[in-house]
Amino acid sequence: MEEEMKKLISENIALNKENNEMLKKLITFQKWNQIYKIVYWAIIILSAIGALYFIKPMLDNLVSVYTGGVGTTSVDSLNDLKNLGTNKDIQEMLNSLNN
Repeated sequence: MEEEMKKLISENIALNKENNEMLKKLITFQKWNQIYKIVYWAIIILSAIGALYFIKPMLDNLVSVYTGGVGTTSVDSLNDLKNLGTNKDIQEMLNSLNN
């Protein structure tokens, strides 16, 4: 009986060592996996921010095309046109818009 117990205990110890090695490998894998996920999302987020940084001037140009290119001065100029009466006043306003 004692020989059988020693054999079972030695098998149990061997299995525990094997399980411990597998557990350490699993923990290491999980740590690296978490690091890779953080790097992955950091690259995606920073790429999006970088793309917006470089695309912003193009977007601003595109928006200015749709808004008329001069912003609120065009609305102010239209309101000024209602009050103008002479050709000289209109010419002065057009010159001020060109400058």
